[in-house]
Amino acid sequence: MNPKDETSFIVTSNKPPNNGFLPKDADFSTTAIHAGHSPDQWSSMAITTPISLSSAFKLQAPDQNPQFAYSRCNNPTRNVLETCLAALEGVKYGFTFASGVGTVSAIGQLLNSGDRIICTDQVYGGTYRYFSEVVGKSGISVSFIDVNDFEKIDQVLDQNTKLIWLENPTNPLMKVIDIRAIARYVKSKNPDIIVVVDNTFLTPYFQKPLALGADISVYSVTKYMNGHTDVIMGAAVTDSETIHSNLRIIQSASGAVPSPFDCYLVDRSLKTLSIRMKQHMKNGLKVARFLENHPLIAKVLHPGLESHPGHEIAKQQWSGCSGMLSFYLKGNLEDVKLFISKLKYFTCAYTLGGFESLVAVPSLMSHNAIPPAVREKLGIIDNLVRLSVGLESVDALIEDLNQALLSVQTIQKKKTVI
Repeated sequence: MNPKDETSFIVTSNKPPNNGFLPKDADFSTTAIHAGHSPDQWSSMAITTPISLSSAFKLQAPDQNPQFAYSRCNNPTRNVLETCLAALEGVKYGFTFASGVGTVSAIGQLLNSGDRIICTDQVYGGTYRYFSEVVGKSGISVSFIDVNDFEKIDQVLDQNTKLIWLENPTNPLMKVIDIRAIARYVKSKNPDIIVVVDNTFLTPYFQKPLALGADISVYSVTKYMNGHTDVIMGAAVTDSETIHSNLRIIQSASGAVPSPFDCYLVDRSLKTLSIRMKQHMKNGLKVARFLENHPLIAKVLHPGLESHPGHEIAKQQWSGCSGMLSFYLKGNLEDVKLFISKLKYFTCAYTLGGFESLVAVPSLMSHNAIPPAVREKLGIIDNLVRLSVGLESVDALIEDLNQALLSVQTIQKKKTVI
């Protein structure tokens, strides 16, 4: 083999690239590092975005309308973050809010009394609570349905329907939503319907909802986007001029904005988002495959597994999966509690998407606001366990899960003998 002949080094493989998912955005890291971050915008020429803590800015005259006047309306540090968030999805406008649910609330304020929202029936508990307990007080109705079933969409879709809320994949059942097909279908009925996608689990690194036909992408920035379990924040991005104008007014008027320091922290975290998400995906898939073959696990819910019913749609619309997965333990709530108590590296907590591995029981925690009968119908039952697989050694994580499951097996065998 001639070492000067570059073609001699080419290795062919029949294995699909990127585990069969869409190619990743090759410029994502470059955008995260540079979009909105030019040192030339600061008099100090600082490379790292300064934290602008000032609540107010000097006016040259009382009738002046500068870019920065009062930090509730606009802030230099927040402006950099919002610019970067929009660029990561390849759109014009980004908004940040004090929390993920605060973002849901802001979008809800785009509607008027008499309007209708269609929402996926598998949705984050905080979103369900807002739609079922709060938005109705404004005279807005909400229908929770299986949005992948177009016949069910037709049953509730009417002239008052102004917004459809999707979550992809769903929390905690990891159902894959066909954004492209749903957006195309509802827009054919009424092009003015706003299609919103909660993209928290995948981030714009693995999925870009607006490229699939959505109007707004929503994020609990608290989760993967920040990824360090030290910030509460929400965000939305859009390309629509009308939505931008209305959301900007709502953001300023309602005042639910994040602090400059929190914006600085998230801005820092976005620089490593692509690296973190790649590792979350690797670790998550290895854990999912281990659990899928464990005798104490009834079913694993992870769209990256070939056994998942939404696997093919995921490959067509995503460029990968995060570290989120759920599974049904063969046993009852007592067994689940024992399993969690034996874990060393998975911490029981309400959040997800951080560098550390976490475990939750959705029926008791994130989704306890959903009525028991509804949870039961959806499959959010007491032996459903959700994992947020972190960035630790995946071998250590699998060993941790294995020893905890072994503890449960041992107790179950003793009970059987007795």
